[in-house]
Amino acid sequence: MLAFAFALCGVALPGADTLELKDQAAVSGRILSEKPDQVYVDLGFTVLAVPRSAIQQITRADAPSLPAATAESRAAEPEGGQGFYQSGGRAQAELSVRELVNRLGAAVVQVRTPAAMGSGFLLNEAGFLVTNFHVIEGETQISVEVYHMVAGRLDRKLYKQVRIVSLNKFQDLALLKIEDPGVPAFVVAPLGDAETLNVGQKVFAIGSPLGLERTVTEGIISTRTREFQGALFLQTTAQINPGNSGGPLFNLAGQVVGVINMKVTSGEGIGFAIPVNTLKYFLDHRDAFAYANENPSNPYRYLDPPTRTRHVPVEDQ
Repeated sequence: MLAFAFALCGVALPGADTLELKDQAAVSGRILSEKPDQVYVDLGFTVLAVPRSAIQQITRADAPSLPAATAESRAAEPEGGQGFYQSGGRAQAELSVRELVNRLGAAVVQVRTPAAMGSGFLLNEAGFLVTNFHVIEGETQISVEVYHMVAGRLDRKLYKQVRIVSLNKFQDLALLKIEDPGVPAFVVAPLGDAETLNVGQKVFAIGSPLGLERTVTEGIISTRTREFQGALFLQTTAQINPGNSGGPLFNLAGQVVGVINMKVTSGEGIGFAIPVNTLKYFLDHRDAFAYANENPSNPYRYLDPPTRTRHVPVEDQ
């Protein structure tokens, strides 16, 4: 099976990482994770585990040259520069969950549609936020409830002018923007690095399970590389329920390390989150996933309404 996959992927793709193999073949894709015995590569249609014993050399792609609108999405500084999103940079000092909830709670929002409800979190002060694709799937009427800290207390505010910016159905990610007039500067959740996580490391989630807003649950990372349908997820013991979808999974440095998106319904303490590195890729290339009918990556298609056949009466001869 592995040899067959290598044969399919023998040509290096531009802008992709390349694994040169000892049998003079090559695998091209995006490296998701490196383990002592295996390297996980995203081929676009599946994730391939390549044994290190078969690898001759790894060549990582240079950062791609992006259009101006996309290039600005990268964090400008490694230590939380003011880019499209804030990056946590190097390891930060750990704090208690209580301290972090007080600091970051206002960055976590509730996302509502006529058919569903979920969670999300703010990326920048301008009102861009992330949630799951399945939370807003098939919907365009979206509202976002934000909890502003005013004079030491939380002030609940519902925003109804919410625009869909980008969607990735296959990674279950959606980028939205609050466009109500006169909005204040929003509290932001900085993004961390899922590659630095360790099994057993403490994490916590903030969200709206079953509509109970600002619910906090705590747990650990059970595994960093749980595979489902060709994608890798973080597995956590933090309690996850319907309504948590789209919300952040934080480490104790106050950085988002995952986007919560599913759980095992027949058990408890088995929840999953999309690694934040996958989210960063989506954000850095958000123009490629733009919510537009002419975009081939857009999961929606809009058809022109049929023209009415005009009935022209025929005069009697």
